[in-house]
Amino acid sequence: MIDRKEAIAAYRKREVIPGIYALHCRATGQRWVGYSPDMSTVQNRLWFTLRLGSHPSKDLQAAWNDSGADALLFETVERFDADKAPAGAALQACLARWRGALNALPA
Repeated sequence: MIDRKEAIAAYRKREVIPGIYALHCRATGQRWVGYSPDMSTVQNRLWFTLRLGSHPSKDLQAAWNDSGADALLFETVERFDADKAPAGAALQACLARWRGALNALPA
């Protein structure tokens, strides 16, 4: 059994990889694109807010409510080096490029 303090220390030392993700609703064909500073935790966070009915995107929440978790597909579309991740206007331009390419809404 791992000591709690050791587990917390290991979690803090893990490699954090920022990136851009896409969600695709197989039932409706809708897509959403978003950014996360930690790709290893974003899907869990999204599913949690959707299960609670508190996701800020009304369209995404409606797709979840109507079609359920099995209809949503999560995929990573781009990963960045932690020290080279875009920020500010560069990040917004990258998100806009992916949203245009995938015909997607903001997640």
